Amino acid sequence: MATQVTTANAPRSSSFLKIAIALQTLTIFLQAISAGMLLTSSYGETLHSVGARVMYGASMLYVLAAVLAWKPGGGSPRPVWHAAGFLVLASVQVVLGIAHVPSVHLPLGVLMFGLSVLALARR
Repeated sequence: MATQVTTANAPRSSSFLKIAIALQTLTIFLQAISAGMLLTSSYGETLHSVGARVMYGASMLYVLAAVLAWKPGGGSPRPVWHAAGFLVLASVQVVLGIAHVPSVHLPLGVLMFGLSVLALARR
């Protein structure tokens, strides 16, 4: 009976993982838009700051979804490592943004978006 529960939960946790990755990808894309607004409008800084918090939360949700997708089925922990690595990148991104280091902050944001799209395509 335990295998029936595990099998039944597998599609649901996989869907949650896909949704978490899609949300993360969307928030990173919105960060790129708000970065452009940061340069052109007075409220751009507020949008980018709020967006950073939302993006970081989406990265934490990705870690949670990866753990929930991995743990019940006992499959490969690879998605958990990917999600944890992404959370590290998001942490570095936040620190670089607060420190006003755009020469690294911007390329890292582009890299993060590309990696997130790649992770979404793999699911």
